[in-house]
Amino acid sequence: MSMIRDLRAAVRPSLRKSVAPYGNEARSSYDPTRDPSAVTAVVDCAVYRDGARVESTECLTPSEARRRVRRDGGFAWIGLHEPTEAEFAGIAAEFGLHPLAVEDAVHAHQRPKLERYDDTLFAVFKTIHYVEHAELTATSEIVETGEVMCFTGRDFFITVRHGGQGSLRALRHRLQDDPELLSKGPSAVLHAIADHVVDGYLAVADAMQDDIDEVETDVFSQTGKGSPRGTDAGRIYQLKREVLEFKRAVAPLRRPLALLSERPMRLIDPDIQKYFRDVADHLERVQEQVIGFDELLNSILQANLAQASVAQNEDMRKITSWAAIIAVPTMVCGVYGMNFDHMPELHWRFGYPMVLALIGGMCFGIHRTLKRNGWL
Repeated sequence: MSMIRDLRAAVRPSLRKSVAPYGNEARSSYDPTRDPSAVTAVVDCAVYRDGARVESTECLTPSEARRRVRRDGGFAWIGLHEPTEAEFAGIAAEFGLHPLAVEDAVHAHQRPKLERYDDTLFAVFKTIHYVEHAELTATSEIVETGEVMCFTGRDFFITVRHGGQGSLRALRHRLQDDPELLSKGPSAVLHAIADHVVDGYLAVADAMQDDIDEVETDVFSQTGKGSPRGTDAGRIYQLKREVLEFKRAVAPLRRPLALLSERPMRLIDPDIQKYFRDVADHLERVQEQVIGFDELLNSILQANLAQASVAQNEDMRKITSWAAIIAVPTMVCGVYGMNFDHMPELHWRFGYPMVLALIGGMCFGIHRTLKRNGWL
């Protein structure tokens, strides 16, 4: 047992050194016994001062980052991915986060919003990811949703991410390449995340436009090429469901961005507030696109159902036409099948051929009349 303990003690420091400082895709190997706020849900923890990341020889824990910020200035940026209540409790206590905001961040499934708790801003963003598919079907998943919760304080910024998509690793690198913007503090990071999320909406809207155009072409290209059977109704309905999911992410975000761009806030740098207006404009554009998608899909669905109804009417007219044609020989055969002695032309040598000719002529006349009127 002593040999196993010695081996663990020798391996543990090497594991800590092997963790990459930007490990957003894999969780950092913090030791919870060293710091109650150091949890496995932390994907990155760093201190930023004067627009630059303060490098450290070892992975920082949230508590250590907090102490360095209080001692030397700057702000701490802590990123977490789907933390549990126990994992987030230490960080919440360390940074004085409100219990209601903590509960929302842990359990997720929140609508986009912006709330203020004492000296902390709590923002929720819905992330949207377009799911690539070779062919659109009635069961195709078109968009995946996730959530990013942001706690903005005077000297800290905490992100809690839910869902497999919406990684912030590239965003963190991009911000670190712009020290002038990052020097504005946590509000610059909040703007960057809002801009990143809304840009994702624009990309998804463009991709979804292609799917809607494809369905629209398929529905209306059937006009005049036979009888459409409403086979696209399932695809259209699935698209409408995905657009509704998209709409739930976009529409509620309008008010939070309006507050961030128009109302002065102590935690938002005045220079950064101007940038939120640009994000709000982009969101307005996306919202108009989503509303247009919904209305267009309604029109396409109605047209598809109307085409299906017309096809059914055409089928009924054809069935009725053939029933009218068949009624002629049925009627004549019914009369001659009554076995009376004194039937017309019963004993005439050419009576039978004459009746057949009469039946054929009447059927031909009815068929030609119905075909001329478009029933056949």
